[in-house]
Amino acid sequence: MTRHPIAVIVLAQLFGTSLWFSANSAADDLIRQWGASPADIGALTNATQLGFILGTLIFAVTGLADRFPASRIFAICAVLGALANAGFAFFAGGIDAGILWRFAVGLSLAGVYPLGMKLIVSWEPERAGAALAWLVGMLTLGTSLPQGIRALGAAWPWQAPILAASSLAVVAAVLILRLGDGPHLKRGHGAPAITLGGVFRAFQIPEYRASALGYFGHQWELYAMWTLTPMLVAKSGLHHALDLSIPTLSFAIIGIGALGCVLGGHFTARIGSARVAAIALATSALCCLVFPLAGGLPAPLLLALMLLWGMSVVADSPQFSAMSAKACPPQIVGSALAIQNSLGFAITMGSIMLATHLIDDWGLSIAWLLLPGPLLGLVGLAPLWRRAFPPA
Repeated sequence: MTRHPIAVIVLAQLFGTSLWFSANSAADDLIRQWGASPADIGALTNATQLGFILGTLIFAVTGLADRFPASRIFAICAVLGALANAGFAFFAGGIDAGILWRFAVGLSLAGVYPLGMKLIVSWEPERAGAALAWLVGMLTLGTSLPQGIRALGAAWPWQAPILAASSLAVVAAVLILRLGDGPHLKRGHGAPAITLGGVFRAFQIPEYRASALGYFGHQWELYAMWTLTPMLVAKSGLHHALDLSIPTLSFAIIGIGALGCVLGGHFTARIGSARVAAIALATSALCCLVFPLAGGLPAPLLLALMLLWGMSVVADSPQFSAMSAKACPPQIVGSALAIQNSLGFAITMGSIMLATHLIDDWGLSIAWLLLPGPLLGLVGLAPLWRRAFPPA
């Protein structure tokens, strides 16, 4: 048996999810070379989201996520995503063609992110909260990785970080294929058959429903914030004030979310997943509220605020997955996580579309558009986090 399966899975997640925002690392070049607008960059991001939504919906409704080995699905989808991502770099000559390639990337990622979560639970279900924190931390770092590659090679063609992400995704496929599935969550001979659409019964479970509602509010904010980060850095003038490139600052602001995930995972053993998620939601809501008013702050303080926002905006994500997985019967964990992802990412499309269309008019005040997400997430999650506080 592999000595460190969780380390292998989180490393593969880092490499595999570098595909997700790889096109955003080329945003400045695409705006110049293709005549793209911020709304066009949002359309590329939304194409990836739409592909992911459709893919996770298929996995969830058909029960495919629980019918076949998660490691095999992960590996196949990582390779397909790498090919589609390379297709965007080589063959997309404009936004219309780019949207098709990014949709294919998102469709492939549906077999990477949720199945990575199932692999974690299949190896170490007893500490899923802390382990999933590392997994989502790697998703976050993977999201920022193309920005980091771009920062290191500012003079490289815009295709370079995209192709680097494809290469890393192939490595991820090899790692997971060699690892295989864990000993837990295997279907026994007496387990009920997985029925078409049966996953929707998970919403009848109060704990799963509360976790999913909290996740949906969180999703309204998260991916829109990640999409907007380079634009907010540019509009705030932070890169000029600190004499750092936009990709460098974007990498730091998005990437620090990995630390937020790991810290949140560390505290789950002490205060529980629900309370960690609630604290993260409240902190990111406060950042949304304050950010539009902070334009006049000294650059170091403004950067500190953006780093706090980047850390808190994703720190709750692994806890929602841990709470949902714990609430469900073992035989539908993969499908339940997939349907939660599918609906949550459908919500991200609305916030990304609105935010990228309105940012030129709203400026830094666009953060207020994201504020309802964490606030409603707190309300949805209330049945779980309120249990941590005894009645007066």
